[in-house]
Amino acid sequence: MTGSDPVEGGGTLAPTETAFTLLVTSVLDYGIFMLDPEGHVSSWNAGAERIKGFRAADIIGKHFSVFYPPEDIAARKPHLELEAAIADGRLEDEGWRIRKDGTRFWANVVITPLFDESGELRGFGKVTRDMTERRAAEQALSERRRLFAHMVQAQELERRRIAWDVHDDSIQAMVAVGMRLQLLADRADGPLASEIARLDTSVREAVGRLRNLTFRLQPPGIDRHGLVEALSQHLADVVTGDWGLESRLEHNLVQEPAPETAITIFRVVQEALLNVRKHARARGVRVSVTSESRGLLVRVADDGTGLPAVTRRVHEHFGLMEMRERTETAGGWWTLRSEPGTGSTVEFWVPDLPSGVLDEPMPGAPVMSFDSRTAPAEPS
Repeated sequence: MTGSDPVEGGGTLAPTETAFTLLVTSVLDYGIFMLDPEGHVSSWNAGAERIKGFRAADIIGKHFSVFYPPEDIAARKPHLELEAAIADGRLEDEGWRIRKDGTRFWANVVITPLFDESGELRGFGKVTRDMTERRAAEQALSERRRLFAHMVQAQELERRRIAWDVHDDSIQAMVAVGMRLQLLADRADGPLASEIARLDTSVREAVGRLRNLTFRLQPPGIDRHGLVEALSQHLADVVTGDWGLESRLEHNLVQEPAPETAITIFRVVQEALLNVRKHARARGVRVSVTSESRGLLVRVADDGTGLPAVTRRVHEHFGLMEMRERTETAGGWWTLRSEPGTGSTVEFWVPDLPSGVLDEPMPGAPVMSFDSRTAPAEPS
């Protein structure tokens, strides 16, 4: 565009003004229009027509309250919003608005009072954006998070029930069998005594395995001390204490995650560590947890022999699949990097549920050296 365009009243628009007018009238994603001081529509752009359904000839001159549902009109909301915009210099609101066909949409609106050089109110600028799809997506995400939280809680309750049943029923029954075997061993001699002793040993070993099972079924201390303390205790008591592996925990949390998020992370780490013990032939393992992109990025790395591709496929239907399913159910991603002779790294990210328990970074937390990314993409 070159030159100046004539405007009503004999004046002309400068080239920059022409371009700006063209921009405003052509924008489709935003309804941009003007109101006179009383709230009547005085201009209308293509975006307003697309969002609200009114053509310019249908709406110019009408009061902007026609966009509001009956309950808002009864509460005088349109008038109160203009008054608030004048008082505060700007008003922003989200709520239901009405299209020409009577359907509702969720709108974000900004109303700005316009004053001339003398300070006289000349009207209002109004910008409207249709947020219906975003609101529906947010509600769907909120519902998914709610269902996920209920699922995790139900799983943990079931785990505790199983742990209690195993402890109060199976273990006690096995202990009673062991005591009877000891009594029989005291009364028997010869080959029979040796056989009873072997049975007693088998029963004791079974009791030990059942007790380990009940321990694994309940994450230690998450509800009382949080994720970091629970992981630290598990590494110290189980990985180093029982398995004899060197272990290290590094963390940098902006805030304590929600309980459901913490339990999910603990379960995946627990399974990853169990796989290290069973398959890696490692000397040590490192666990790192850091806040990233409104979630938590976790790595479990060992210095073992690594898993060949065929071995990973064999175990895909057991521990590896469980880890992947847990993280994907939580809305995150999971991956395994492993080559023979180089060790294995389980890495996953899960979004955190809203909690806001801590406002500051946890004291004493070492800063991890992960790459800064606006969104944690799954490694290829």
